Amino acid sequence: MTSTGQDSTTTRQRRSRHNPHSPPLDSSISPGVKKGAGLRSSPKLAEVKKKGRMKKLSQAAEQDLIVGFQGLDLNLEAKTLPGTGLVFDEQLNEFHCLWDDSFPEGPERLHAIKEQLIREGLLDRCVSFQARFAEKEELMLVHSLEYIDLMETTQYMNEGELRVLADTYDSVYLHPNSYTCACLASGSVLRLVDAVLGAEIQNGMAIIRPPGHHAQHSLMDGYCMFNHVAVAARYAQVKHRIQRVLIVDWDVHHGQGTQFTFDQDPSVLYFSIHRYEQGRFWPHLKASNWSTIGFGQGQGYTINVPWNQVGMRDADYIAAFLRVLLPVALEFQPQLVLVAAGFDALQGDPKGEMATTPAGFAQLTHLLMGLAGGRLILSLEGGYNLRSLAEGVSASLHTLLGDPCPMLESPGAPCASALSSLSCTLEALEPFWETLMRSDDTLEGDHVEGYNVEEEEEGPWPPQALPILMWPVLQARTGLVYDQRMMDHYNLWDNHHPEIPQRVSRIMCRLEELGLAGRCLTLPARPATDAELLTCHSAEYVGRLRATEKMKTRELHRESANFESIYICPSTFACAQLATGASCCLVEAVLAGEVLNGIAVVRPPGHHAEQDAACGFCFFNSVAVAARHAQAISGHALRILIVDWDVHHGNGTQHIFEEDPSVLYISLHRYDHGTFFPMGDEGASNQVGRSAGTGFTVNVAWNGPRMGDSEYLAAWHRLVLPIAYEFNPELVLVSAGFDAAWRDPLGGCQLSPEGYAHLTHLLMGLAGGRIILILEGGYNLTSISESMAACTRTLLGDPPPLLTLSRPPLSGALASITETIQVHRRYWRSLRATKVEDKEGPFSSMSVTKEAIQPANPGSTERLTMLEGSNLDAGMGKATPAPSVQESIPAQTNSETVVVQLTKDQSPEAATGGATLDQTTSEAATLDQTTSEAASGGATLDQTTSEKPVGGDVLIQTPQASCANSQTPPTSPVQGATPQISHSPLVGNLRTLELGNKAQEAPESQIAEEERLLGEIAGDQNIDDSMQAFGDTDQAMFYAVTPLLWCPHLVAVCPIPEGGLDVSQPCQECGALQENWACLSCYEVYCSRYINAHMLQHHESSGHPLVLSYVDLSTWCYGCQAYVHHQALLDVKNIAHQNKFGEDMPHSH
Repeated sequence: MTSTGQDSTTTRQRRSRHNPHSPPLDSSISPGVKKGAGLRSSPKLAEVKKKGRMKKLSQAAEQDLIVGFQGLDLNLEAKTLPGTGLVFDEQLNEFHCLWDDSFPEGPERLHAIKEQLIREGLLDRCVSFQARFAEKEELMLVHSLEYIDLMETTQYMNEGELRVLADTYDSVYLHPNSYTCACLASGSVLRLVDAVLGAEIQNGMAIIRPPGHHAQHSLMDGYCMFNHVAVAARYAQVKHRIQRVLIVDWDVHHGQGTQFTFDQDPSVLYFSIHRYEQGRFWPHLKASNWSTIGFGQGQGYTINVPWNQVGMRDADYIAAFLRVLLPVALEFQPQLVLVAAGFDALQGDPKGEMATTPAGFAQLTHLLMGLAGGRLILSLEGGYNLRSLAEGVSASLHTLLGDPCPMLESPGAPCASALSSLSCTLEALEPFWETLMRSDDTLEGDHVEGYNVEEEEEGPWPPQALPILMWPVLQARTGLVYDQRMMDHYNLWDNHHPEIPQRVSRIMCRLEELGLAGRCLTLPARPATDAELLTCHSAEYVGRLRATEKMKTRELHRESANFESIYICPSTFACAQLATGASCCLVEAVLAGEVLNGIAVVRPPGHHAEQDAACGFCFFNSVAVAARHAQAISGHALRILIVDWDVHHGNGTQHIFEEDPSVLYISLHRYDHGTFFPMGDEGASNQVGRSAGTGFTVNVAWNGPRMGDSEYLAAWHRLVLPIAYEFNPELVLVSAGFDAAWRDPLGGCQLSPEGYAHLTHLLMGLAGGRIILILEGGYNLTSISESMAACTRTLLGDPPPLLTLSRPPLSGALASITETIQVHRRYWRSLRATKVEDKEGPFSSMSVTKEAIQPANPGSTERLTMLEGSNLDAGMGKATPAPSVQESIPAQTNSETVVVQLTKDQSPEAATGGATLDQTTSEAATLDQTTSEAASGGATLDQTTSEKPVGGDVLIQTPQASCANSQTPPTSPVQGATPQISHSPLVGNLRTLELGNKAQEAPESQIAEEERLLGEIAGDQNIDDSMQAFGDTDQAMFYAVTPLLWCPHLVAVCPIPEGGLDVSQPCQECGALQENWACLSCYEVYCSRYINAHMLQHHESSGHPLVLSYVDLSTWCYGCQAYVHHQALLDVKNIAHQNKFGEDMPHSH
């Protein structure tokens, strides 16, 4: 990960050779001197005028710029798509739980949603699509044919048979119509994929059931049969040749099925934000933690944000999107965004116990609409409070339709627990994403004077009633104010001055060419009244400017020289008055609900104008007067956010509001250590306001040129938006100067029209969408025209254009952002994300280093163990938090788990009497805490899929560790394999179950033998006692996994070679000495997935299914995707044990 420093002479020279029209990269173009009381002309400005006539572009350069912008394809009339697609089919309600009427996943969920959508008139506003059935070939993009066939047979089972099969999975039920409805649900999402990628619609939502994100390759799980979103992603890639898909999972439960499908695939970026509570919440997987980031080529493409407490609020979710998801997604550049849209994190949901609101989900939806050119599809997952579910779906659908996001009731800032999770997630991902890199001045610790984390209010917060959302009914969306009379202000002495009348006329011509002006509501401009001007300017100054209307040319020249970088003509006062009044007109229209947002194409600009002085081409501060006018007509101190993205610091605006906490002023500008206009230290990061306004002035001071899309978006994600959401403005005003645009003769920066569109879109989530852009600077006619057109298109509701970030943020820019964050952390809680210890409870953490990320192990994936006589207990279902493993296992389930207890002073050998676990019951071995190398048959809790652990997995508890603690992952031979399950043994077991009444019971002798062995491994304790001691934090707990007792691939095991086995033999391909496996068909030795994955490659080329680990002597079957123990394997294991330990394996016969 590298970046070129801003001050690189080599880079500067190289750019000049390749592009002679590049903007100047020194500060000599700064048209200013220090602002202040001295009213004198700027020698630097005069010098620039004489040398280059303000850097006027040559005709060739102008033509080059126009050609460059032609690639933007801003022909908006041709590109606008009809709207939002919706799939809602009543057939999806034709299944329910036959044996438990209270099961939370039922038809009433869709009934409630439909009633809400009808009540709000949303059904008629959407483009309706008929659901279709997913074909087997489509489902096989993710699921095995054997599994699909098994699910298909459920159509013909009776209730008893369905219940027996359902009980083999975790938290599911089956109905004769389950298969049909699941196929219809998957097909519904595929129909929307076709419509979105076929340009029939812009975006869409599939209101479907059953949910899908827990379903795995060959396994039902957590109410889910087929993984709709995963199938849709693969379908988009195969049919529509989409190369990059982003999947966002905001269901309160981790979508482990989706993660396992893509965890080695760099073409799919998976982001999940879910309740975790250090592994105590379903599905109890370490793979759900921040430390799991994918495997092999997929490293960095799995992102988990785990919530470790209940009561998480909108601010926490928004922070996760801003700090993690959006920066990574912009670098990833998805071509399609799919959302596993569960609404069980809403207030009132009995499963999630979170405190988000429907307005919060509207915000999340809006943020995602800026990606992939707006190609976004939401697929319903969970949500079990009927009112919350219905209102959450409605809010997201409103947003997809282009309605403004409602204001958040009390957004606040992310809590300390959320900041901790985000810090660890960012640390894990930083080596893989350039956009996440931090400056050298990375924030260390949270030591802010007068601030104590413990003193902050922390959740869980008491439940509150859901707010009633009001959706505005607008006759027009975007207002446009412009008056040709503003062109009457011009320079009498310099025809090449950059602030020319054509600036506004060229913008209007471009808006008309693109059909944008016709889509706006044109509002008449009027001059500002004296009362309006006097809210920000002194009466003496207003009178002084008015007097210029009657001055002669010589007097005008003399008066101009009294101000800094100013020219005055007889029409100047009227034009400035009109520009300010036009801005006030737009404010009136927005606050009255006549329009939602708007643009003011006005001149002269205003943000440099002081209370009693003109400055930098500016006379009246239009933005400041508009803000005061908004507060006046609203009747209270309206909270107003002013964002100033003009390349020059808005010194006038800052001074007018520097003592006012009702106006938050954020400026991003070139500062160049005080040498860039308006010069001096007014725009420095340490200027934060005064008195009651302290903290409400925020300056991001760039100290060099070439700032572009990457830098501005980094500032938006890390600083501007976190503060803005915490401030929660009621109106947003933008000092929209476009002199930071590419090829501007004064700015020397590189913002693109697409970049401006994205900045605008991100601000539109604030203040209920009430945002006004008021033109400030910008002196390249083509740049400002295209940039304002891009912003207008976005305000009109069109998705921002695709944005390609050519490079990561410059290191100097990151230093500037970090500097401002350091200054403002004391004022804004949202900026206090630092390194915080992540107490992972039952799980230890991985070491996050740039050299080697060691993710969790997927080797022990989805073993389906038939739990004889066990029944599905909906009350113990997936959404019920499990404080301990004991509570999560139904009493009637025969325990097949092993708990190994080690005190801090006891060695693994002592705990087991120096012996490994009897292989007839479990593949578990001991764990050396010194090296943290797991030897539990290669299995960890990572891929356990059950809250009542199917297959007998039990949580491991180790001493708490911070996110920097080291852990070496367990051994596994599986490199790149999607977690799967074989259904040959499943079908075989189902046959032995004699489907019809009940499962066969295991022989009592077998159960007694298992219980004896469990007690032995637990240190000669009663097994119940060992479970009781599970939560003792003074001891380290481990678990064992029950392997398959038979698999159909055992016939592939060949006799042991005459020379025996050598467990120290290196990999035959790369010579690695660690984590090697022996093929039980040919006895060749190769390394595991964590080395170079040569055993997996051997399996793929030879088809040999069974391999033996030389680390822990476990046996893995590639065909079954499971660990296997059988009598046929004992001889080879015993030989290996003799070679490894010099003695026979205990209990080997």
